Amino acid sequence: MSNSQTLPPAPRRRALVLIPLIVFAALAGLFLYQLRDGGDPSTLPSALIGKPVPEMKLPPLVELTRDGKPVPGLATADFKAGGVTVVNVFASWCAPCQEEHPELMKFAAMKKARLVGIDYKDDPDNARRFLGTFGSPYDAVGVDANGRSAIDWGVYGVPETFIVNGKGEIVDKIVGPLDDDKLANKLLPAIEGASK
Repeated sequence: MSNSQTLPPAPRRRALVLIPLIVFAALAGLFLYQLRDGGDPSTLPSALIGKPVPEMKLPPLVELTRDGKPVPGLATADFKAGGVTVVNVFASWCAPCQEEHPELMKFAAMKKARLVGIDYKDDPDNARRFLGTFGSPYDAVGVDANGRSAIDWGVYGVPETFIVNGKGEIVDKIVGPLDDDKLANKLLPAIEGASK
C-alpha cells in the first residue's frame, strides 16, 4: 500500500486544514466585535431584573449599631414597605469593597434611597471592625454567612449593588465597585427610574 492511497486527495487535505483557521477567524471576529461594540464589559446580565427579590431572612450583624441603636438584619418583607432600596453586597476581606466604601458613605448622606447591606461570607468581628473603621452607611445589614442568599440574588462576586423598587422588584444591578461615574451615571438614574 502506498502513501497516496491512505491520504485524502490534496483538495480535501487543504479543506481540512482551512476549517480550523476559518473557525478561529470567526471567533476572533466575534470577540473583536464584542470588545468594540459590546458595551460595558463590567455589565453582567441578571435574570432577576424585573423579578421580586429572593426569599430571605438574614440575621443582623451582632453588636453593630448606628446612632446608638442596633442595626437590624434583612428579610424579603423589608422590600415591600414602599420606596426604593439599594442593596449592596460586600465583605470586609474584599479590596474593591474597601475602594467603593467612600462612595457608599457619600450616597448614604444624599438620602436618595434606603441603603442596606448583605455581608457576604464574612467573619462577624472583621465586618464590625470594617464598618467601625470606615463608617456604616447601611440602614440594615443581613449576614449571609454561607453565601446562599448571594447565590439567590445571582451575585457573581463582591461588590455588587442592586436597585429594588417599592414593590420589591429588582430593577437594576451594578457589578463591581461604585465610583463617582457609576454613582452619577448608573445608580442615581436607576433610583430615579425605580421611583416612578
